[in-house]
Amino acid sequence: MNLYFSGIIIAVFSFLIIGLFHPVVIKTEYHFGTRPWWIFLVLGIACVCGSVLIKDILLSACVGVLGASLLWSIGELFEQKERVAKGWFPMNPKRKEEYNTEKQADKK
Repeated sequence: MNLYFSGIIIAVFSFLIIGLFHPVVIKTEYHFGTRPWWIFLVLGIACVCGSVLIKDILLSACVGVLGASLLWSIGELFEQKERVAKGWFPMNPKRKEEYNTEKQADKK
């Protein structure tokens, strides 16, 4: 009987990458706000494009998952800003004015 581990390896990699990006998004928003969204975009597109050029199916799938996670993180970065504004996550006191101007705009 032959056993094939590609599926479970991809699943474990996907689980780890998603778990890694959760705190990355939180820390990125805390320290830099949403300004670095374009970095996630460029890296995500590069990984997705790279995945179609990689012959090895396992590596190609893992790079594709990484690219999709990077692209998904763009939306999460902006949602994280909203969660901080709602008080669900700590606000960086050095960037407090970014949240105050949004709240004032919502009141108008």
